[in-house]
Amino acid sequence: MTTEALYDIYLKHPSVQTDTRLLKKGDIFFALKGPNFNGNLFAVKALDAGAAYCVIDESPDTPDERLILVQDVLDSLQQLAGYHRRQFRDVPFIAITGSNGKTTTKELVNAVLSSYYRVSTTKGNLNNHIGIPLTLLAVPRDAEMAVIEMGANHLREIEGYCRYTQPTHGIITNCGKAHLEGFGSEEGVRKGKGELFDFLRTVENGTAFIFSDYPYLADMSRGISRVIRYGTRAGEVTGTVSGNEPFLEISMHGGVPFSSLHTQLVGEYNLPNVLCAICIGMHFGVPAEKIREAIEGYRPSNSRSQLVNWGSNEVILDAYNANPSSMKAAIENFAGLREENKVLILGSMMELGPSSAAEHAELVHLISRYHWKQVVLVGEGFSAVAAPYLYFNTSAEAAEWFRQQHFDGAHILIKGSRSMKMEKLLPDLITNDVGQTE
Repeated sequence: MTTEALYDIYLKHPSVQTDTRLLKKGDIFFALKGPNFNGNLFAVKALDAGAAYCVIDESPDTPDERLILVQDVLDSLQQLAGYHRRQFRDVPFIAITGSNGKTTTKELVNAVLSSYYRVSTTKGNLNNHIGIPLTLLAVPRDAEMAVIEMGANHLREIEGYCRYTQPTHGIITNCGKAHLEGFGSEEGVRKGKGELFDFLRTVENGTAFIFSDYPYLADMSRGISRVIRYGTRAGEVTGTVSGNEPFLEISMHGGVPFSSLHTQLVGEYNLPNVLCAICIGMHFGVPAEKIREAIEGYRPSNSRSQLVNWGSNEVILDAYNANPSSMKAAIENFAGLREENKVLILGSMMELGPSSAAEHAELVHLISRYHWKQVVLVGEGFSAVAAPYLYFNTSAEAAEWFRQQHFDGAHILIKGSRSMKMEKLLPDLITNDVGQTE
């Protein structure tokens, strides 16, 4: 079946699903395959559950006109998403990637733009080869803008996403030490994330928004039609941190009529994310007061820099992403808070390849420079370098220890890679997303 013919079916059934557990009546089910699953085996079950059609790439045991046989289900899903995206010829599609902060930036940008426009955006962290097509296919016909998050852990990945997402605007939040196993080095990270800017160079009136404090982003964005800057000293929008106890407060110096912002975000490292959202809002003509209200009203969720009151204690739960750059920023920010009785609980970082041992050792050295009430390290990455701190193999073991403690007036930071499941220490906050890349 051609993509055009499949699109005609999609227009009659504009809801796509890849998980039979989430299937609703009338959905089109795409039977994806992976190392540990084969959606083709669930196609008939999906029809019985109410799916209007199932897209498969293995010949069915029984003929059924609702079973659509294609050469490759994932490729068909991506091609269909690209065809749908091309129907929005005059709609800005804003792509966001980066080593750290891309999900928070996406949420802030969406909050600002949604205060004035009809915006469709990535739900949760659906930012990979499955999540991005699903995000595109969820863009309604009346959307005035789309904000698409792109995660990546190897070269050519962002390049592939751009082919069918066709972004008109782009943000690279930063390029740090993340996914070194796939990218090979920090230079590889810049090359991989830079594939977004490579694409924008080919787009008429392609626009990049860059944080002017990072000179490498200026280098990476050269040749793009329009480059709009924001930063602490230079740019269309400028601002600096004025407070961080515990929530980030910002003094605005240029580009907006308001002089300050009081956010509900934890961490000075969120300053570029906020300035980016303000800059994009101003660029697209969102009234300044709506921008301010949107940012001040945004509350992080899903274990991303959440501030949780737990009895007499305050917990910063930041268990959705961890790499050397984000870990360093979180530790230094936490160490800089005036509160006493600070407890640091860190989970191992993943996908660092041969650099893993050295990066974990460097973090332990950083930790040793500050005074803490207690330090707890979790996971294999820390196993050889944890001494003299408390160490557990898994977050489940750490959670058992945590439940036996009697903290009183403590300030606790819990951070680790998503796969470490550090949120187990606070089980009421467990959340799950699929189709995601850190």
